[in-house]
Order: sequence, then structure tokens, then C-alpha cells
Amino acid sequence: MEQTYDESAPVPALAGLVRTVWIQRTGSEPYPQRDLPTGGVELHCPVGGVPRLIGPLTRAHLQVIPPRTTIVGVRFMPGAGTRLLGVPADELVDCAVDLWGPPADVIGAVVADAASPHHALLGVQRYLARQELRPDPVVAELVRRLMPWQPTAIATLADELSLSESQLRRRCLTATGVGPKTLQRTLRFQGYLALAQAGFGSGLADLAAEVGYADHAHLTRECVRLAGVTPRDLLGDKADRCDCGHDHTASWAPFLGARFVQARRAGAV
Repeated sequence: MEQTYDESAPVPALAGLVRTVWIQRTGSEPYPQRDLPTGGVELHCPVGGVPRLIGPLTRAHLQVIPPRTTIVGVRFMPGAGTRLLGVPADELVDCAVDLWGPPADVIGAVVADAASPHHALLGVQRYLARQELRPDPVVAELVRRLMPWQPTAIATLADELSLSESQLRRRCLTATGVGPKTLQRTLRFQGYLALAQAGFGSGLADLAAEVGYADHAHLTRECVRLAGVTPRDLLGDKADRCDCGHDHTASWAPFLGARFVQARRAGAV
């Protein structure tokens, strides 16, 4: 059996907190996995293993998943999820740590006792929905304004949120693990991936301009910085399209502007 990856939108109770959930199965060979910075953290729950929290990441995290492994996962929006460990997000930057205490015990039991991976994923989401995972409301608004398609100066944003730049940076670091500028760059890169995965644009230069990069070279530099490889190495021969064969709709939808969603529904792209 080959490696498979199936993702979906979270249960309604986690809307706005979780970007996507997924089930990943490896085949008969170890699978090299490249986890990319998303602006948030991820919860990885291997069946028969210990739940782990990944990130927040500022660069690609490489891991090799053992063969015949099944993982149910949750990708949080920026600012949510780190409370599972009860520590500030900036203490978890570029780390992969095992959960401990009640979260690990409960989540581990939910996954181990489930009748199937799909039941395990649903059980994990139900547990998360009962936790207090909502981020600082100021940070939630910051994240909303830093999403792609609306260029925003950090100084202007601080004024609009009635905070000094240093206060805004401190609250952003505590909640998301990185400063506002780094978060903005990460979300912009996720915007590019969203366009590529959704099949928008007629070339790499067009996607780079659409998401706010100065040019193709600017996009390439940011991709190497965040993913460790060029857009072509990351996405394949067509770096303006994602040809992996997986349905990433649940993952990219939160990063696409309303006009792109409407265009896709109308069949214009």
C-alpha cells in the first residue's frame, strides 16, 4: 500500500480554531515528511503511539514516518492549540514535543480505543472542542488582518488595535510563537500554496504577484527560507499547481480571498 493522506474540514465546534484535520497512512516503506510553517501548531496522534505537538515552525521540519503507521492530525489556526501544553507558544518554536499529563492520556486513549482512524479523528476533535483553546482576542484579530490579500503595515495595524508595536509583538509572540512580521510572511507563503493547490493562476510569476511578492525571485527566496527548497522542488514540475493527487480543499480554503472562492464555484478557474 502506498502512502495516503486524506484531509477534511474540522467539526463545527472547532471552526475558527482549527484549519484542517487529516488521516495519514504510510505504506510498506518509511515516508519522508516535510512539515512546513503554517503560522500555527499541529497535533499528530499516531495510532499506538504518543500524541505530539509540532511547531510553531519558522522553517521546514523534516521527519521520517515509520512504515505501516497511521496518524490522525489536527492543524490549528495561529494562536490556538498551544494551551494543550500550558506554555507560551514562543517556548515551542521549531520543536516537536510529546504531550504529557491529562491531554496525552485522554487523547491517547481516544485514539487507541477507536474502532477506526475516522472514529479516532472524530474523538480527538470532540475532546478538543471541550477545551479552552481560543486565542487572545487581540491576536485573533491580528491574525485575521494578516491573512493574505490585504497588505498591512505592522505599525498601522498596531495603531488600529490601540497597542504599541512592542506590545503587539509581545502578545503575538506569546500566542503564536513569532512576531507579527514573521507571521505575516508565513501566512503570505501559505497564501501562495493555497493558490497553487487550488489551481489558480497561469504561471508562477502570476501567483507571486497575486499573493503580494515583489516578483518570482522574491517568492523563490521566501520558499527556500520557509520550506528549504525552491517552489519547483516543493510542488513538482509545475510550481504553479499542486500535482500530488490529494484533495487540499479544507486546508487552502481559509487562505483564499472571497473572490477566488466565488470564481472557483462559478467554474472560472
